[in-house]
Amino acid sequence: MLTTDYKSGAPNWVDLGTPDTDGAAAFYTGLFGWDYRPGGEEVGGYGVFHLGDKTVAGGMAVPAEQGPSAWTVYFQSPDADATAAAVAKAGGAVVFEPMDVTDLGRMAIFTDPAGVAFATWQPRRNKGLDAVTEVGSMCWTELYTGDVAAAAEFYRSVFDWEINEMPFEGGSYTMVKPAGAPDEEAFGGLVPIAADPVEDAERPYWTPYFEVVDCDATAAKAEETGGKVRLTPVFMEGVGRFAKLADPYGARFAVIASAPATGP
Repeated sequence: MLTTDYKSGAPNWVDLGTPDTDGAAAFYTGLFGWDYRPGGEEVGGYGVFHLGDKTVAGGMAVPAEQGPSAWTVYFQSPDADATAAAVAKAGGAVVFEPMDVTDLGRMAIFTDPAGVAFATWQPRRNKGLDAVTEVGSMCWTELYTGDVAAAAEFYRSVFDWEINEMPFEGGSYTMVKPAGAPDEEAFGGLVPIAADPVEDAERPYWTPYFEVVDCDATAAKAEETGGKVRLTPVFMEGVGRFAKLADPYGARFAVIASAPATGP
């Protein structure tokens, strides 16, 4: 699971690009109880979603002509410039070159060889999100891709991830974790997009999962407030109950009411 004891290669930030920050803020405030605080000119108006006094996501205005509304997952790097070089060497693309964000940290945005956007955050004063795994915060990530093996090799070469197969009835699930981390620090999965009937094989993407108390109630609330239920709530033994949603502007994400942790 995700933890705020961030290690290299682990997700440490997530943000929303949307054509309407006010509308999106209202939607997520109603859904998760977040509070959106716009940033000043020194950060280009980039804002931050809070849950209480804890940061849980970022948000910024992205005009529709510049691209679709979407969530972007950031992975920790000790050296954003080195990560950018590794991305290019492995066949990905550097969309935004590494840049300092005041004294908070250094960031860059990329696409993998399949065109999926992701980013990196090299922490300085801002170590990353204040809360993960808690209710109302990011708790898991998934990459929907046309070629799981190729994606695994790319991200392994960029972030030195450890990648393992978790068997389940009828197949297996590809899980990822930071190098050297115990299994319980796995933070995401790689999923063949063609195997999921609700996904468009031409639109591979990273999606964040947010923890909720009641998956069904959250999905219903999303639909009532202008969002879309892309996958109705599904229960998986040992995992929990989850649903795939989209906000009113089309940004895809998922929610889960996780199964209680079991002891040894």
